[in-house]
Amino acid sequence: MQSTERQPAESRHALGKEESRKDRKKGRGKKNGIMHNGKRLMQYIPWFCLCLGIDGFAVLLLWIADVKALQAMAATIVLATALMFAAICAVVLFLEQGRAKAFWDFLDTPDEYHEKFLQKQLSVSQAEEIHGLALVLREKQDALSALQTRLEEYEEYVETWAHETKMPLSLLALLLDNRREELPEQVGFKLDYIQSRLQESIDQMLFYARIKGMRKDYLFEHISVDSVIQEVLEDYRPLLEEKGFRTVLPETDIPVYTDRRSFRFLLQQVVSNAVKYSAEQPVLHFAVIPGERTCVLSVRDNGTGVKSCDLPFLFEKGFTGDCGENRKKATGMGLYLASEIGKDLKLALEADSQLGEGFEMRIVFPVVHSG
Repeated sequence: MQSTERQPAESRHALGKEESRKDRKKGRGKKNGIMHNGKRLMQYIPWFCLCLGIDGFAVLLLWIADVKALQAMAATIVLATALMFAAICAVVLFLEQGRAKAFWDFLDTPDEYHEKFLQKQLSVSQAEEIHGLALVLREKQDALSALQTRLEEYEEYVETWAHETKMPLSLLALLLDNRREELPEQVGFKLDYIQSRLQESIDQMLFYARIKGMRKDYLFEHISVDSVIQEVLEDYRPLLEEKGFRTVLPETDIPVYTDRRSFRFLLQQVVSNAVKYSAEQPVLHFAVIPGERTCVLSVRDNGTGVKSCDLPFLFEKGFTGDCGENRKKATGMGLYLASEIGKDLKLALEADSQLGEGFEMRIVFPVVHSG
């Protein structure tokens, strides 16, 4: 992994390069504006040629009538012709820019007001075409509004269903905690597994609806990485103990700026995969690597790992790979959802693995200073 620390001189150099890029972009904008105005004038070339022809014909008549008068007025005629064409170009560009602005305003808000405002600047045939376009755009806009309403209703239904389903799961967890000694060990483990899988599936559905929905309810704050790790390990404690996992916690704890609930879900997907694809004498190792601009949380296990050729596709929706029976039963949603949440939270996810040598996930946080 490349170091994120830079010298002050390099920072000044990077700042200078950024300013240079902005200047070049501004220059390209002016150049593009000139080219665009040139294209607008190109469509009027036939009319310009007609005006020039009429002007030339008038000069020819003057030449036939009186050559001396033509010679005396030559400079005046050239200057008047240049001024006339300059005035025509200015008027044409002014009208074209007004039409263009009215057209883009109409596309942005295709209501009757913007439609009529645009039609006033066009010919009768063009105004009729704009009216037909307006009807189509308003129909599409109404359909989009109806679709957004249905999507919001679906989000609310999924969230309500997920929260209602969590109630019996909470009762099951409470029952397991209070009556575990009365249950056979195997029965207790199976109930723990069922409760964990159901909880994980509900959380996945809830977060899938959230990341695909119209509303984002992230709460960004400085949180302790170690506290979130402890919460996730507590969630998976029965399964980790059943598998005989040995966990190694970070030696240092640092605050990161992110949404606690989403980061916890992301970390749950990583730990869940470590449990699913564990090997003999499993180990789950957490490490925090601080830096000047980024902070990295590394989660590494010694499980079955994945093929190196599968690494570029791990975060794709539905991808499970072809190694082992567990992967054939997988849904391929866990790391996909983790990746999508990472994009929303501006976190980078980096996976590294060799088949049979374990799996490592690195979660890269940008450093955000408080105040």
